Amino acid sequence: MTRQPKQDRSRVTRRRLLEASIDCLAELGWGATTVGVVAERAGVSRGAAQHHFPTREDLITAALEFMFDSRMDLARRDTVDLPLGAARTEAVVRRLVDYYTGTLFKAALQVWTAAAADPELRARIVPLEEHFGRVAHRVAVEQLGVDESDATVHRMVQATLDLARGLGLADVLTDDSRRRAEIVRHWAAQLDTVLDAARQRSAAQHPAG
Repeated sequence: MTRQPKQDRSRVTRRRLLEASIDCLAELGWGATTVGVVAERAGVSRGAAQHHFPTREDLITAALEFMFDSRMDLARRDTVDLPLGAARTEAVVRRLVDYYTGTLFKAALQVWTAAAADPELRARIVPLEEHFGRVAHRVAVEQLGVDESDATVHRMVQATLDLARGLGLADVLTDDSRRRAEIVRHWAAQLDTVLDAARQRSAAQHPAG
């Protein structure tokens, strides 16, 4: 039997630890998500886990960054599958809301809560959160296919992300899916009206030819 190269095994172990961290945070909360618990769920020895991530804070911050970047890469690849017109706007809003109601958001929420009372953890998380916000905004702009140099467009994209985050918070304790779907439809219709007006303004300012 051919043995898997050491570098590949190390990469697989690291990925399993990162994914297990997110699952543990979302299901068990910050207090229960220790390196030992994560290692057990990942099927990895505690020693191997600490070889990759010496502290719990190292593990958690790496997990959040890895999962967020993976999700955003997937979102970019899925852009080609989006419909055109108003249906595209609603599809993008729905995807953003799905992101903020998913496992990664619930895991991140546990870390944000812990960071509020832990200055060292907060120092790690704040720059990460700022990075997340910038990337999520950029991906939303790409998916909507808009020019955010228009100040109104920029504000509306950010408002969409803020709305998605708020709906994610509302979903933490109870299933808010029915009301959320209705809000997504109404907001997407309003957003599409604003974006269409912005496109018309741009066309008037930069006529073809």
